[in-house]
Amino acid sequence: MAETMDPELGEEMKEIPKISPSRDTTTNNNQGWYSDKTLSSAANLAQLLPTGSVLAFQSLSSSFTNHGTCHTSNKYLSLVLIISCSLSCIFFSFTDSFIGSNKKHYYGLATLKGLYVFNDDSSTDEENKQRFGDLKKYRIRFLDYVHAFFSVLLFLTVSLGDANIQKCFFSNGGDNVKELLVNLPLGAGVLSSLVFMVFPTSRKGIGYSGYSLGKAK
Repeated sequence: MAETMDPELGEEMKEIPKISPSRDTTTNNNQGWYSDKTLSSAANLAQLLPTGSVLAFQSLSSSFTNHGTCHTSNKYLSLVLIISCSLSCIFFSFTDSFIGSNKKHYYGLATLKGLYVFNDDSSTDEENKQRFGDLKKYRIRFLDYVHAFFSVLLFLTVSLGDANIQKCFFSNGGDNVKELLVNLPLGAGVLSSLVFMVFPTSRKGIGYSGYSLGKAK
């Protein structure tokens, strides 16, 4: 004979909330915190780098790393991308721009003797002197090498802060690796910002938004 359920007990059973199977969310929360903190630091550091290099890396990194699911070919492609963008950071650190006497904006590459102008449309040396003035003042200095070194350091820090790069090269990294990837952008950012502040450059590098390498001439 089937037993009947007490109506009052049935009402109490309905009020008991359903409990889903317990799971540890600590790992997911930590991963989210790591990702947010790293991305925030990388975004701030990217302002000190050439815009073209950063945009090229951000545009291609997801595809080259297969969204973090890296095969051997993806790792080689990602390494080529990082090396190419690092070289572009060095190149743009030695670029400069100025306004000629004809009010036209000129761009060039600093050399040991002066500035090699890219968009030079003059035909004689006399026209060059009238339009450009003394280009020897734009020659390479030791400070340019310092800024080039820290630009590469910053870019490598930003690239290591990318989530897809981390999944591709450090998928099996432990807590120590995660802590390093989180705090490395902070340390590199403080160090590089200090160097750029204490030793500013007057170069108006090509591709730097707001002439972030230093003060305008």
